Amino acid sequence: MLNTLDKLLPTDFPRISRSATRTLQVNLGYRCNQQCLHCHVAAGPNRTEVMTAETIDRVIDALTGDGFDTLDLTGGAPEMNPGFRRLVTAARRLGVHVIDRCNLTILHEPDQVDLDTFLAENQVEVVASLTCYLEENVNRQRGKGVFDGSIRGLQQLNAMGYGTDANLQLNLVYNPQGPVLPPPQAALEADYRRILLNEYGIRFNRLLALANLPIQRFGSTLLSHGQFDGYVALLKSSHQDANLHQVMCRSLVSVDWQGYLYDCDFNQMLGLGLQARDIERPHLSDLHAMSLDGNAIVVGDHCYGCTAGQGSSCGGALQDD
Repeated sequence: MLNTLDKLLPTDFPRISRSATRTLQVNLGYRCNQQCLHCHVAAGPNRTEVMTAETIDRVIDALTGDGFDTLDLTGGAPEMNPGFRRLVTAARRLGVHVIDRCNLTILHEPDQVDLDTFLAENQVEVVASLTCYLEENVNRQRGKGVFDGSIRGLQQLNAMGYGTDANLQLNLVYNPQGPVLPPPQAALEADYRRILLNEYGIRFNRLLALANLPIQRFGSTLLSHGQFDGYVALLKSSHQDANLHQVMCRSLVSVDWQGYLYDCDFNQMLGLGLQARDIERPHLSDLHAMSLDGNAIVVGDHCYGCTAGQGSSCGGALQDD
């Protein structure tokens, strides 16, 4: 895979710092039952990096204070980590809201047949990848048969009450097919809502439109096609200062599968660790002793992906259309 970090630094991205940190986003490992072209983690079935039980214990310990109210679980497919359910159960007992970034086809794996029941019983918010409402586009980006598996997964979650029960939030994620910005989120959501309901009887709460960042597998693809510089130029030219106030890194700490800390999931994939006074490489074991408020955030040219146009974060667009 081609390296992109040396093309993202140094940067002229504006300096930003943390506000109150409320979300702990944890990558449980890079193993996944899919291998998507746009994946910024470069996850896949052959990846072996998995968070250990000991590190999961440290995550639970980090949630016992009064700082975090949301646990955002990602991967790979986070559900493939053997400790996934133990972590979710512990977090819910602590009153922490849990988000599962689910690829939907994981629901059909032989060892996950009761996953829908587990998620519903623990009132886990499901953020589900569905990069398009057209079968051809999804399969081209994510693999043959993924669209059909995703639709069946959504229908399965709907049957549990997801998308209709106020306590069972089901949000979908859209990513563009190539080096372009996502279209306006509200209009795209209306299309998703109409087509998925009419064609498949599917209901959901919100659509989150995310920009692809020029790192890992997507960045490597841009480099190989000679599109990297043009895409970064597009992101820079589309930058909106207003988005700086709402970018996810201001209220989120990202944790890698080994327990090390980052300002966001994208910095994690680039190896750009969180900077903290007197700690060379901050880890979960350091978290209770650290003060994050006002901490400078490590930035690079990839950060323009979060401030371009309507803005983009793990929670979707930052501005109303």
